[in-house]
This record gives sequence, structure tokens and C-alpha cells, in this order.
Amino acid sequence: MGFGKVRCIFLFNKSNKICWYILVFVLLLLNAPVFAQLSPGDLTNAHSKLEGISNCTSCHELGEKITNDKCLDCHKEIKNLIEKNAGYHSSIDVKNKFCSKCHSEHHGRNFQIIHFDENKFNHASTGFTLTGKHLQTDCKKCHQTKFITYIDLKKRKNTFLGLQTSCANCHDDVHQKTLGDNCDDCHNTEAFKPAPLFNHNKTKFRLTGRHVKVDCIKCHIKETRKGKEFQKFTGLLFNNCSSCHSDVHKGKFGENCESCHSTSGFKNINTVSFDHSKTNFALLGKHRRLKCADCHGVNLASKPKYKLCTDCHKDYHKGQFVTKENSIRDCKDCHNVLGFSPSLFTIDLHKELKFKLTGSHLAVSCKNCHWEKDKWAFKGLGIKCIDCHKNVHGNEIAEKFLGKNDCENCHSTNSWEQIKFDHKRTTFVLLGKHAETDCRKCHTTKDITDKIEYKFRSVKPQCETCHRDIHFGQFKVDQKTDCTRCHDFSNWKPVKFDHEKSKFSLKGAHSKLSCDKCHKEVVVNTNKFIKYKLEDFKCATCHSY
Repeated sequence: MGFGKVRCIFLFNKSNKICWYILVFVLLLLNAPVFAQLSPGDLTNAHSKLEGISNCTSCHELGEKITNDKCLDCHKEIKNLIEKNAGYHSSIDVKNKFCSKCHSEHHGRNFQIIHFDENKFNHASTGFTLTGKHLQTDCKKCHQTKFITYIDLKKRKNTFLGLQTSCANCHDDVHQKTLGDNCDDCHNTEAFKPAPLFNHNKTKFRLTGRHVKVDCIKCHIKETRKGKEFQKFTGLLFNNCSSCHSDVHKGKFGENCESCHSTSGFKNINTVSFDHSKTNFALLGKHRRLKCADCHGVNLASKPKYKLCTDCHKDYHKGQFVTKENSIRDCKDCHNVLGFSPSLFTIDLHKELKFKLTGSHLAVSCKNCHWEKDKWAFKGLGIKCIDCHKNVHGNEIAEKFLGKNDCENCHSTNSWEQIKFDHKRTTFVLLGKHAETDCRKCHTTKDITDKIEYKFRSVKPQCETCHRDIHFGQFKVDQKTDCTRCHDFSNWKPVKFDHEKSKFSLKGAHSKLSCDKCHKEVVVNTNKFIKYKLEDFKCATCHSY
């Protein structure tokens, strides 16, 4: 059998892999002069370095067809684009096809492994549709090495891969990054100038009146920046008319030119009669109802003071707002010309005072604190809790906790029930179950009228203050029962009790007895309890002869 026939039998035959391995081994032993009979043909120049039977597995799987994975292991730039779902190789025309379908090999050194008709190629399949002037542009104008962003592809010649789709990839940014990257917000592919998509009314400065007819270069001047001609479109001042126009009034009427003028023409004044707002005192609110003579006299010859409200109005608060400099604070800090009431003094302004409104105080009406004896009072009011609230605890709280009637040591303005007291400051530290107990359990009682009373100082730290002595005095020492000798605060079990420290040590068989064998339930004066304090420890007391 000739080697050509052997190739036909074994090549791409999955069921004869072992035979394939044997054949390769035999060929290597024969110094491979028969390789020419196995190879379908020479590789192209691009793949010529892979020539030789020892390199077959670089592209082929033994006994298998060519796989895309083998191709993409070398052509990582293509693999990278496919993984990003970008470029021509991710299009519907190419995706999921075998590489060898378009790039066939073994057709000789000069075979064009990459071949397509540039004139019939659908550029939209690359993800970048050609429109406008791009349709008339020669492919080589864009597909140049200098525009390629992938380093591996820059080494190639005549490649169409590696270009980005942004305008700046091929075109110089004449705006030098002052207008962002989205060129198509203003321009299209038909022509760069003029910018047909630009709409000045979508900018921060809308063109109205005579501004519409002004040549762009009047405002957007050209200059040289970074050695190139540059026209300035951003960073222009336009908040005030004086940014472009000189103030013929020399600042007398402020910077708001539009209060009198409009863009239709400088001499077109927006008034049919005298506009008081052009003076240093604009007539607003109830001032508009006044007659000129009310302020300027019958002959309008008077030039009244106007800086302070009290220049014309009586001080309603009778000096309560006189400053340290012996001058009156202006009424406009709290009131406006629309009416004296309601006051405009806000909660935020109140925060700037010594007494800041927080919590429930925010819901309290101003009158609750500032209305006394049918008049408003703002000066001389206290800022301590005791100035408005009664100390409901009396002497039940020691001064070291209450301070000078400072309720905030325990309470907050959010709610009277919200307590932040640290019990560790007392002589009784809350441990175990005590830490989980509601404060009211220990610190409230009811009087004969069922009224709740709060107790703090008068609450004693002994266990019997809150808990009943179920041992009925068996463990009293100096008239006091110290439960902590046997119990802790986690549960009532006598975890701290050690029988070896008692008068009767448990040894031998005694250690195995249950407690109730010796400690029986008794009744004394109608009180039923377990007797732990035994008087007699003789053996005969419990054992018979």
C-alpha cells in the first residue's frame, strides 16, 4: 500500500487514532522523506515557520479536523475582539464559522490566505457603518498602521484590523478635548463644517434677539493653542451682559441689565413709566401699594433713608433685637415686604442660635416658647430644660447624674422615653438578665391613685429590693441576703455554689446523691420552701443502724 493511500485511510479518521500515532512514529524512523506524500501542500509565507511534520499539531488535532481554538491560540488579537463581541469576526456573517472556511491553507507559499473583494465588502458587519464622505474614502486612508491601537497588529502590513470607531482615532481633535469625545453631537459625516447638528439653544446660553445675527467669531475668537489654530467654544463668560458689553451705567443699577433692557435692542426699555427697581430701593410686595408722597413728601423732594426697615417703620419688638453695637437688626432677617406675618425665621436659622431646635422641639409651635402675656418675647429666655420643663424626678436622681437639672444627661429631644443613661456609672452594674430588663421594671412604682412614680435614688441595690427571698432567710448574714454568693445574673441556677465550702463536704457516695435526698421541702409558718441550712450532720440523722 502506498503512503498516499495510507494518508487517505488515516487522515481525519477518529476511530483509528492509534494507527495514526504508529504511522507518525514510522515516518520519523524513516527520516520523513515521505512527508511530501502526506502533506496536502506548502503553507503560505505567513505560516511557513510551521512547515514540517513535527509542527502538524500546532494547527491540527491528531485524527481530528482543524479547530478554531488552535487558530485563536496564535491569533490572540482576533480572540480578544471576539471575546469583546467587537469587530468583523464577531458579526453574524462570521460568528460560529470555522476559520478554515475563509482562510484555507496548504495551497502554496504565495497563496492569499486573506482574500476578499474590497468593493463588495459590507463595512457595516464590522460594527462601523460607512456614511457620508466615508463612503467615498479609499480604504487605505483609514486602514494605516499609524491608526492601529493594538500593538501586535501594528507589526503587520496591509491589515484591516485594529482600528477604533471613535472619530479621534483617525481625525485630529481641533477642539483639543474641550468639547468631549462625541463629535456626532454637532457634526455628521457629510462635512465637518458647518456643524449641522449644533443647536445653540441647547447650550447654557440661548441666542435671542439681535444675538441671533451676530457672527460666531465675534464671541468665539480664534487663537493659537499648542501651536495650532484653535477656536474657543467653552469657558466663555456669559453670566452677565457685562461679560461682553460695557456697562454704560457704571454699575449704578447693578449687573442685571435685563431688568430694563432686552436682546431685541438696547434702547427698547421694558417700562412705560418710572421703574423704581432701577434705583437703590426696589418697590416690592406691599410697598407697591404706597403712593410716592408717602415716602417722598407732597412735592416728592424728600430723599428718605431706606437701608433699615426702622427708618420708616416703628420697632414692633421694642429693642429686643438691638445688637452689641447698639444698632437694631434689620426686620428683613425675619420678615419680608409681602406682610409682617408669618415670620420667615426658619429652623435652619434657629440652628445658628445658642438653643438649637432638635427632635420633638422641631414640632413645637413658636408661640409655645415665645408668646408671653399677650406679646412676643425673644430675649432673656432660658436654654436649659428646667427653664421650660418641670423636673419630674425631684430628688430621686443624684446631682452627679443630673447635674444642674440637665435632663440631656439621660434624655434626648427625640422622645422623653429615649434613654441613653450608662448604668455603669452607678454602684449597681447591669449584668446578665439585668442588662435585658426594661428600666421600668426596677424604677417605677404606682401610688394609691395608680399614678406612676419614678424611683432612682431610693432603689436599694440588694436583691430583695426587687426579688422575693424564696429561701426565707436561710442565707441571711447581718440581716442581708447576698444571692450572688451562689447565683449569677445569667439564670437562677446556683452555678457559683460549692458544697465543699459548706460545713458538710460531699465525698464518696454522697457526691452521687441528688440534692433532694438531703434537702427536703418543709413548711414553716405556712411558707413552703426547700431547707438547705441543716443543723445536724450526724450520720444517724440520715442513716439507720
